[in-house]
Amino acid sequence: MGRRMHDPYDTLGVSRSANADEIKKAYRALARKLHPDRNPDDAAAEDRFKDVSHAYEVLNDEKKRKLYDEFGDVGLKEGFDPEQYRQYQRYQGGRGGSGGFGGNAGAGQGGFGFNLEDLFGGADIGDMMGGGGRRRRGPQKGADVTATLRLEFLEALRGGERELTFSGGRALKVRFPKGARDGDKLRLRGQGNQSPNGGPAGDLMLTLQVGTHPILRREGDDLHMDVAVSLAEAYRGAKIRVPTLLGEVSLSVPAGSQPGTKLRLRAKGVERGGKRGDLYVHIQPQLPPPGNEDTEKALDELEEQYADDLRAHIEL
Repeated sequence: MGRRMHDPYDTLGVSRSANADEIKKAYRALARKLHPDRNPDDAAAEDRFKDVSHAYEVLNDEKKRKLYDEFGDVGLKEGFDPEQYRQYQRYQGGRGGSGGFGGNAGAGQGGFGFNLEDLFGGADIGDMMGGGGRRRRGPQKGADVTATLRLEFLEALRGGERELTFSGGRALKVRFPKGARDGDKLRLRGQGNQSPNGGPAGDLMLTLQVGTHPILRREGDDLHMDVAVSLAEAYRGAKIRVPTLLGEVSLSVPAGSQPGTKLRLRAKGVERGGKRGDLYVHIQPQLPPPGNEDTEKALDELEEQYADDLRAHIEL
């Protein structure tokens, strides 16, 4: 019998009322701390990392989280039928709470015409409920495996293929789509654990973890980038060259551009699902290095061009 799953809220250290952002923040912090790359040959850290990954898989999925909140571990089993389980609970309550999953609840027992194994799609009730149950007949599906696939920022935007190597030397090529986002999930059917009795193999569930970029920022399918210009280019206007995912383009900087002026390049952002977002260029005028006498004189002359007090409008 497998190890019983730890409470996912306790595992991530969040409250039962935690929202999606709080759950993701807790998961990322623990995953970074416990990742096998940071803890080589540390079996305890590896086990904790697996627990944390599984806890996040449950709480990050709205359907799974609701099932766990209502039914606990048993609600996450393959083929679980929540309505029939509720019926069984009502039936047990009508019998004075005398538990036990060793038999079938038939139509002649409280009026509920269902088989207990139907609650779990024919799964092994004895294993799920802590032993003592009648074991399922027929082959079982192997257990699903969860893992994290880390991608570089540009790698995720462009899509591609990775080769994963598992313990035992098994290799598997995984394709991920263009525009993959942090937290996206990939299901690889039949690539999980083997069945213990001749059934189909489980699935491999990959959660994508996308890194950051020193220049680009992503908001949905739009990209944002700060671009430096000289004071003269910002004041007079200029044509500048800007790199994009589709190659370098020429961009017109309007005369009088202030720091933070935002210019839009249509359809130069993230491609995802056959559509492409935009690229926003944020203009950032740069001062020349200090200490140059000619620059000091030019700034003195420039200072005379300001007709008003720049901070006159500031009031508290």
